Amino acid sequence: MNQHQRIFVAGHRGMVGSAIVRRLNSKGYEQLLLRGRDTLDLTDQAAVYAFLAETRPEVVVIAAAKVGGIQANNQFRAEFLHQNLVMQSNLIEGAHRAGVQRLMFLGSSCIYPRDCPQPIREEYLLTGPLEPTNEPYAIAKIAGIKLCESYNRQYGRQYVSVMPTNLYGPNDNYDLHNSHVVPALLRKAHEAKLRGDSELVVWGSGTPRREFLYVDDLADACVHLLETGYDGPLVNIGCGEDVSIRELATTVMATVGFHGSIRFDTSKPDGTPRKLLDISRAKALGWQPRVSLHDGLARAYAAAPFNA
Repeated sequence: MNQHQRIFVAGHRGMVGSAIVRRLNSKGYEQLLLRGRDTLDLTDQAAVYAFLAETRPEVVVIAAAKVGGIQANNQFRAEFLHQNLVMQSNLIEGAHRAGVQRLMFLGSSCIYPRDCPQPIREEYLLTGPLEPTNEPYAIAKIAGIKLCESYNRQYGRQYVSVMPTNLYGPNDNYDLHNSHVVPALLRKAHEAKLRGDSELVVWGSGTPRREFLYVDDLADACVHLLETGYDGPLVNIGCGEDVSIRELATTVMATVGFHGSIRFDTSKPDGTPRKLLDISRAKALGWQPRVSLHDGLARAYAAAPFNA
């Protein structure tokens, strides 16, 4: 990949897509093709095929997806499965029809079995049952991985898949009804501080362990893999360390400056007990995460729209 190639970043307004665009811009890439949902509906097959046939990108990055936290995944199961299947299928088949040789598909660490060994290696895919609360989303992402593998095998394409761990950072979703845990805790702690509350309510027991990666580190990994011409099997992208939800909440409170106590709402689900990715494959390919959780949370809080 070079600075003169046409690159289509699908989902460029989202947290992941915008981070990839920032990284490409910082490295001097000149021909980025960007379309919002107001001008290109990724669920419209004919529109996607026509756009790719007309613009003829040389690289496609699929960062577009319907995403959300445990509650949203569990409540809107049909939408999460259907919309993600349709968008990624339109983009992958459309890219193939337009002669696009290189494509990157961004999945999610929820593709792995709920109770697989830790840290999670790429080859653990499809070795056990999924976490029930986000099974539809995971199945859609697994289908995307298999689509890429199948186009590579049947047509000789170079369609690679990367599996990010839990992400956070600028342009995250802070809607408390369907956000992920980091943005939800940042907003809840901020609002608790403003109200002068004595406690912060955190969903679940606080014992599950999660890995969190600042989104600009993911963007750096994606661009690195594209620039080095990687065309092998799927790659995990994470920071290589995990924390308990209790530890995360404590760090968020310190970041925000909220000095109350934590109360765990055990009526809410915990999800997968632990989810830590093995990132040895990414490291062997020359990439390393750079942003610590402490620094990343501070950056995310500073950029949060409710903290303007």
